[in-house]
Amino acid sequence: MIRELDDMRFDVIIKNGNIIDGAGNPYYRGDIGIHNGRIEKIGFLKNEQAGEIIDAADLAVCPGFIDVHSHSDAAVYFDNTLPSTIHQGITTSLLGNCGENLAPLAPETRQDYLKLYGVFAPPGLSFKAVPWNTFGEYLAYMEQHACVANAAHLVGFGTVRVAGGPGFEDRPPTLSEAKRMQSFVAEAMHAGAFGMSTGLIYAPQAYARTDEIISLAKVVAEYDGLYCSHIRGEGATVVDAVKEVIEITEKSGCRGGHIAHHKVAGRAYWGKSRETLHLMENANARGLSITCDQYPYSRGMTSMITLLPPWVHVGGLETLIARLKDPACRARIIDDVKHGLPGWENWIQDAGFEAIYIASVKTEKWRDIEGKSIGEITRLKGKTDEWETLFELLIDEGGEVTMTIELMGEEDIRRIMAARYTMIGTDAWGVNPSGVLGHGKPHPRYYGTFPRILGKYVREEGVLTLEDAVRRMTSFPAQRLGLTDRGLLKAGMWADIVIFDAEHVIDKATYLEPHQFPEGIMHVLVNGRIVVKNERQTGALPGKVLRRPA
Repeated sequence: MIRELDDMRFDVIIKNGNIIDGAGNPYYRGDIGIHNGRIEKIGFLKNEQAGEIIDAADLAVCPGFIDVHSHSDAAVYFDNTLPSTIHQGITTSLLGNCGENLAPLAPETRQDYLKLYGVFAPPGLSFKAVPWNTFGEYLAYMEQHACVANAAHLVGFGTVRVAGGPGFEDRPPTLSEAKRMQSFVAEAMHAGAFGMSTGLIYAPQAYARTDEIISLAKVVAEYDGLYCSHIRGEGATVVDAVKEVIEITEKSGCRGGHIAHHKVAGRAYWGKSRETLHLMENANARGLSITCDQYPYSRGMTSMITLLPPWVHVGGLETLIARLKDPACRARIIDDVKHGLPGWENWIQDAGFEAIYIASVKTEKWRDIEGKSIGEITRLKGKTDEWETLFELLIDEGGEVTMTIELMGEEDIRRIMAARYTMIGTDAWGVNPSGVLGHGKPHPRYYGTFPRILGKYVREEGVLTLEDAVRRMTSFPAQRLGLTDRGLLKAGMWADIVIFDAEHVIDKATYLEPHQFPEGIMHVLVNGRIVVKNERQTGALPGKVLRRPA
């Protein structure tokens, strides 16, 4: 309800800004009045009073950025201030991507799953003591603990498969397991999940056939949810992998399908984005709803155990480490990488050891090699070859190593960025230059994704217009998620707002020095409260847990 304007006192007034409304319209000059967390008036508020006035002269004012591919569920449990995301202007994140999240958990498998998920935990910390089991209990816990920004959640297919199905085994579920998995998905959707995600290059999700996924996506469809996928292949099989997303979306009846961090990985396959984007266009033209997101970098990042063939992962992390200690298994791994396996994303073959870099480790023994390639480490450490380096590193670290890997070409990055159905996602979690989340050398996308789009690809290179880039960061993802009260600057909407210097905004993080905030994101508001003021966090924690609209 909009208040009468007589004798109004706003909580915050943003004055003199270049207002970019989020819908793609040209910007215009104006003021914004905020009360009780919402935008109450947009116009010229010459004589109105407010508890705080922000002078946005010569600055862009737009809706808060929505990160549709976040993994901050791996961070917020330890640090609710999420500095690397809020300094980018991210006011809402979609969590639970790539088929991995923190619920549901089953008593018989929870510790094995949380140990595997713990690769993302800071050194010395773990998720083993989390106090929930069901998805509803998980969201209730998050609601009770303040956070700097809003969070929406997906339920992860991999999490469900471990909790209720074949777990880490390479086989289809039994009938009773399938029904239990369906019940877990239904509970999550009823609790407020926005959909289900998959990460089909990761074990045990890689073991699932398409029909297994469709059976769970049909449950998602009953709640008008989304199917979001880190697809089964992003290199040689990328075209078939996009076709699988379309098939799952169509046969399940989900409201839409969404391709995570869409890319073409591996020099031999560069240019295939023409085919994948054509597939998406055709699917939308015949009545489906298929979208994607992207981060604007040529390297990817994930767990280093992903370099290993699928069979190595059967049985879970402890079994994997045992196999790495077995000379016969080592020989088989090397042979599989050299000759390939049908349908397997063979990154060592596609990129080479010189293009695979260590992002973070947990022990002091290997701390000095963070940021270096496996090839460089092999030479520095005097190892026999790169295989010896890889196996020793993974064994010493218990498999808990993250890496960045150079795989993508600039032509595909720009083509995907400009495509009609693309929005923006970090594929990262909140980190911090200091403290518990300040370890390692994470991918620079953790700090720079959104400012890099605005600086490099809008201002410097003109791949997108400013208004279109903002739309892809705000109203487009809000529309995708069904968030009708966020993503636009208009009266009645929640006041998630970013104020930035369009002439100077840029990312600063690099692969060797990643813990650097961007420049030019001046002020950020979440639900009407200022959380970043003059490029510094205020300490306010006004974020909300968002649930799927009924």
